Amino acid sequence: MKPRMLIPGTLLALTALVALKPSAATRAGEAAVREGPRGGPCFTIGAREERLGRPDFRAIAVSDGARLLWKMAMPAERSFPLSAAMCVPYGGRVASLPHTQAAELEAGKVYYLHIDARPARGKALPLAYVARFCLNRRADGGMAVQQMDNRGMRCNAL
Repeated sequence: MKPRMLIPGTLLALTALVALKPSAATRAGEAAVREGPRGGPCFTIGAREERLGRPDFRAIAVSDGARLLWKMAMPAERSFPLSAAMCVPYGGRVASLPHTQAAELEAGKVYYLHIDARPARGKALPLAYVARFCLNRRADGGMAVQQMDNRGMRCNAL
């Protein structure tokens, strides 16, 4: 039996696959969702993620899984390091930053957060941080922000 010859493109693709190594930039980091200073959700990176390094903020988006509800982005030439101590409020608007109008959030519905980032110089950090959250009605009629986990946690509209 004659040995088969690999097509040059196939050999190149196999070489590239072998050379690939998983890195922090290929995983999504954990975002954090908490109650903001004026009520409503506020977004940042998780404290554990910050211990790995502070990424530079690029953009933030909230969706309901089917449609974009709000987005804010930094111009390409500007950025700031995102820490767990600070948070970006839902619908927060900085006049100089591109953003969309924020849609009203409803109690009992699951929402998805996506933060785009640039790793700090010399750091192998994720390029995105993600989380799920919902709003639950409190007995006083207000809303409580609840970050979802991966254990099947449910939202309550009450």
